Amino acid sequence: MRLNVPVRIASAISFLLLPAWAAEPQLTIYNQNFAVVRVLIPLNLKSGENRIQFTDTAAYLEPTSVILRDPSGAHLLRILEQNYRADPVSSQLLLALNEGKTLDFMVQQGDKTEIVHGKIIRSGYLPNPPQTWNPYNGWQGVPVPTEPIVEVNGKLRMGVPGTPLFPALPDDTVLNPTLTWVIETDKPGEMNAEFSYVTSQMTWNADYNLVAPEQGDVIDMVGWVGIRNSSGKTFDNARIKLMAGEVNKLQPGQGVADSLTRAFGVVGGAISGPVPLVTQKPFEEYHLYELHRPTTLHNQETKQVEFVRASGIKSERVFIYDGAQINQQQYQGWNVETIRQNREYGTQSNPDVWVMREFINSEANHLGIPLPAGRLRFYRQDSDGQLEFTGEDEIKHTPRDETIRAFTGSAFDLKGERRQTDYHIDFNSRWVDESFEIKLRNHKKEGAVVRVVEHMYRGLGWDIAEKSATYLKTDAQTIEFQVQVPPDGEKTLTYKAHYTW
Repeated sequence: MRLNVPVRIASAISFLLLPAWAAEPQLTIYNQNFAVVRVLIPLNLKSGENRIQFTDTAAYLEPTSVILRDPSGAHLLRILEQNYRADPVSSQLLLALNEGKTLDFMVQQGDKTEIVHGKIIRSGYLPNPPQTWNPYNGWQGVPVPTEPIVEVNGKLRMGVPGTPLFPALPDDTVLNPTLTWVIETDKPGEMNAEFSYVTSQMTWNADYNLVAPEQGDVIDMVGWVGIRNSSGKTFDNARIKLMAGEVNKLQPGQGVADSLTRAFGVVGGAISGPVPLVTQKPFEEYHLYELHRPTTLHNQETKQVEFVRASGIKSERVFIYDGAQINQQQYQGWNVETIRQNREYGTQSNPDVWVMREFINSEANHLGIPLPAGRLRFYRQDSDGQLEFTGEDEIKHTPRDETIRAFTGSAFDLKGERRQTDYHIDFNSRWVDESFEIKLRNHKKEGAVVRVVEHMYRGLGWDIAEKSATYLKTDAQTIEFQVQVPPDGEKTLTYKAHYTW
């Protein structure tokens, strides 16, 4: 339905008021708290200039992102002017419009209604409330305690005394966020124009539940996509896509160097079983994922869709002891030379042995699909058949054939102790020798293999002069020992590092 309304504007401008509906919308949602909205809207343009008013937009539309085009290419549309009003009528806005004026307030006293006169001193209206970033729910408004102040009988009171009775609305008042265009076209006539824009307050994330049996480390995985809509608009019967990759998007007040670039992706197609609800394909240098069926996304709604289900994933439980407990705030601003000369640096001991869950994201391991960044929750089945929570961690966007390692907690029955046994520095010859003793205690009834991680933090030039076990150099300043600790037993590891510069 289209409504043509003549208005008093010079040079044969026609006015077209679009209804608050259009064809099913298409959404591409990014995890950086924004989305691209596309919808087809019917236009019947006349020769000359046309004034178009459209009210079915999100409340957080970015006006400079608007694109209006004929997807068929048959018409060339030129937007001569665009105006966006995002201050729809509310009681707070009407109070703001009447600040300094006296209004009538309807007050209910039992069965009796009376009219009280009050002068609006302050409305409390905040057109742009401050916001804070939450990694799961996006930008969230922060409530600010600014109540209206009304003068009644010469005294000030916080809050309104009753239901305000406002005068008639001004002619330029809008009831919903409204876009107004002045459009010119090379060919008049009917068309379905594609209207697209960027809106904030819409995001998505992934969550994984991983379940291990009572015995063993073969796990099952169920993954969900969680979509959060706080855009101020409901999208009926929408086609939804999710974009994964490091897409550069500036948030208000940011420069290019500060842009948010978290990456996500959703899986599909590689898991045997029913047709997945989400499928993926490469797009530019990113991945684009599509929900197979249209769905209604209500305002202030969190919608979850299962996107991966896999079983028989071989995993490994890994124990890691990183014994150097270094307070980064205490040593903030220290350089290598300062660290090298401080005997006490890195000598505080961390007693905890970390528990990690590790598995390969490969097709041979019943996965082999791009996994989006998100939260992994681990469960194990108890002897009574109940699932017990055993820890959680977050992963970044993980391509296929990469190894996932998640921290799930600290082992109860494994403890470590690390102490410096020798330290000697020769400034003239430019070398340092430092020795450590590391003890690992196992209170379990079965043996455990612990990976002992040591950091060569006193310089880039180093070698291991003495050692009680073999080690693996994992990067330029890190080595790793694998230590077999017997049941109800203790194992001691020693080594000496020789630094030169």
